[in-house]
Amino acid sequence: MSSVGHIGSLCIRRSPSRLLCGRPKDLGTHSREDASLRKDPEDRGLFRHHGAGSALGRTRVETRREGRVVHWSFLTAQLSNSPKPAPLRIAFLGCGFITGVHSRHLTALRGDVVASYASRDRAKAEAFCRTHQGTASYGDYSDAINDPRIDAVVIAVPPRWHLDLTIQALEAGKHVLVEKPAYLRMEDYRAALSARDRANRVVLVGENDHYKPLAVRLRRLLAEGTIGDMVFAHFTTIAKRLKAAGDWRNDESMAGGDAFFEEGIHWLHLAGSLGPSIVSIQGYRPPASREGADARAKSMMVAFRYDNDAVGALYYSREIPSLLRGLRLSKLFGREGIITFESNGAFVLVRAKGVPTLLFPGFRDMRGYQAMYRDFVRSIREDRAPEMSIERAIDDQRLMDQIYGSIVL
Repeated sequence: MSSVGHIGSLCIRRSPSRLLCGRPKDLGTHSREDASLRKDPEDRGLFRHHGAGSALGRTRVETRREGRVVHWSFLTAQLSNSPKPAPLRIAFLGCGFITGVHSRHLTALRGDVVASYASRDRAKAEAFCRTHQGTASYGDYSDAINDPRIDAVVIAVPPRWHLDLTIQALEAGKHVLVEKPAYLRMEDYRAALSARDRANRVVLVGENDHYKPLAVRLRRLLAEGTIGDMVFAHFTTIAKRLKAAGDWRNDESMAGGDAFFEEGIHWLHLAGSLGPSIVSIQGYRPPASREGADARAKSMMVAFRYDNDAVGALYYSREIPSLLRGLRLSKLFGREGIITFESNGAFVLVRAKGVPTLLFPGFRDMRGYQAMYRDFVRSIREDRAPEMSIERAIDDQRLMDQIYGSIVL
């Protein structure tokens, strides 16, 4: 669906997507040859169906309202004798904050994914199961891993235990989605890779930022040459978000490293996943403040060069006050234009040839969790590698190793 409007010299384009299955109640009944629309009396609509020969077809609607033509494009399910695949039965290992985040996003995929919950605290697992309408709860991770009713596990515990749980799950024949940072050292990634290949199962590294609409839109703009040859890339993520004394992230043996290692990995991935590859990188870390309960190093600046000879910098901090708890602008500079974007994905402003264009990549799945789970489900059903495979995560870990190896203490 695409609609375009103009405000002065600024072009505003909205590109949300919609997936309609079966008989959308707002569009009435339809078949491949014929369709009808429930329209406003003022609307004159044309409803066409495209894409025979597959489970999904594309329907295009042109609606004329008050002299404007608006084009709507939907994916619609065609009648098929094939039964709907059974939902993927997953078990969360760990019932902390991030499991709650995942679970809330999974409400949009109830027909494709059903969840259960495991915790070393049985009461906590039961509470999560009730809150998020799960199907089962477990008082031990191994109970969920060894349950034959479970197809896959989501490893959502501190990174210290990721590798051990990954190998246990793969040896039990389960597919794995492991939160990021997935593992602590490069040899851990190689061990997980070998275990995955022996088990012939899917392992997806939970880099949701890879799937979020902002990343998808930036990759598309660069691939289309919107700003010509890229010269500079500038990424900024700054906010004051200190951890409490009892937070496991304050223990580097559990988190794997400081704040940048544990959370900055998401931003490093964004910088390195837009098309050009980072080929060299250098880290600069200011002295850590030891005041307060959060004693970690919480700031890092990295400078890097892409394989297209563009250069860039990433500014990361979780100890500097920021407007609206982290609203910041990042930029991609090219010889034919500039892309300015809100670092979290709220908007993208393109200034290139022609009128500046303001884009809204998408708010429905702004953090990319739903797209990530769809990739996980499809990878399992289609027996293919996910976009965020272990191999792709190894590229990020290699950059991390270079960053921390380059810091002069």
